[in-house]
Amino acid sequence: MGNPLSVAPMMDCTDRHFRYFMRQITRRTLLYTEMITTGAILHGDRAKLLGFSPQERPLAFQIGGDDPKELAECARIVEDLGYSEINLNVGCPSDRVQNGNFGACLMAQPERVAAAVAAMQKAVRIPVSVKHRIGIDDRDAYEDMANFVRIVSEAGCQRFTVHARKAWLQGLSPKENRTIPPLRYEDVYRLKRDFPHLFIEINGGITSLEQAQEHAQFVDAAMIGRAAYDNPYLFACADRDIYGEETIPLTRRQVAEAMCDYCDRWVFHGFRLHSITRHMLQLFAGQPGTKAWKRYLSENVNRPGADSQVILEALAQVPDSAD
Repeated sequence: MGNPLSVAPMMDCTDRHFRYFMRQITRRTLLYTEMITTGAILHGDRAKLLGFSPQERPLAFQIGGDDPKELAECARIVEDLGYSEINLNVGCPSDRVQNGNFGACLMAQPERVAAAVAAMQKAVRIPVSVKHRIGIDDRDAYEDMANFVRIVSEAGCQRFTVHARKAWLQGLSPKENRTIPPLRYEDVYRLKRDFPHLFIEINGGITSLEQAQEHAQFVDAAMIGRAAYDNPYLFACADRDIYGEETIPLTRRQVAEAMCDYCDRWVFHGFRLHSITRHMLQLFAGQPGTKAWKRYLSENVNRPGADSQVILEALAQVPDSAD
């Protein structure tokens, strides 16, 4: 019914280049787009906003909005482009999102979310899922979340990704909302016990595959966010350990080399190398040579004519022991 491991949607992080990069490390983990609003989809540059490479699948599209009709129209567009799933954002606490009446503030309007989910499901065949918090502001009792999930699931939603922190809509920045409210994993475990027929995924504070596997004893899936960006190679054993595939992962060096042709194709079409390599800076996180790797890339990706040769030169700064 659902994928047991995913990389969270993250603004300014999980664009198509980061996702292609991650596909060199793990083939099976579910990836997400950045959140894109209905207004941007309906009125913006769709090729730029919605384009992706086939290699990125399985790929979920995260959407922001609250109007059922617009969400349904966007869902059709997303399905036609070949995305694997569409996910409604009911977790982002930023002011910009609140002003548009979507994101975490929608947790206070479960009937509206249910109507949105029903409209999208009627419009498409791909799964429609919801990502939300355990609560917002003073509406953070377990019963509040359970009521939200009950109402939305009755509209047909079968998959819920739960960030195990509440969100303060006033007083905390989006960044602070990712770290300051305490994690309440037990609330998510309880949700799975109370709704055993639903696919429940846990998110928040998970930094390793081992932790993801520990959560799997209590829920159906785990989503890793910032740790995936800060240390992408932690997913190197995901296909083997989570999905049971008998595959040998690429080494960090091989991952970098595998990105070279991709980079050159984009550079040939006029894109800056930096737009891709910025996602690769943490490839050698925790390894000898990581500082030299990051420094060389940062100092040379913007030189005239920069292409994949810069990546190979940066690799030369990294000792073989870092593979």
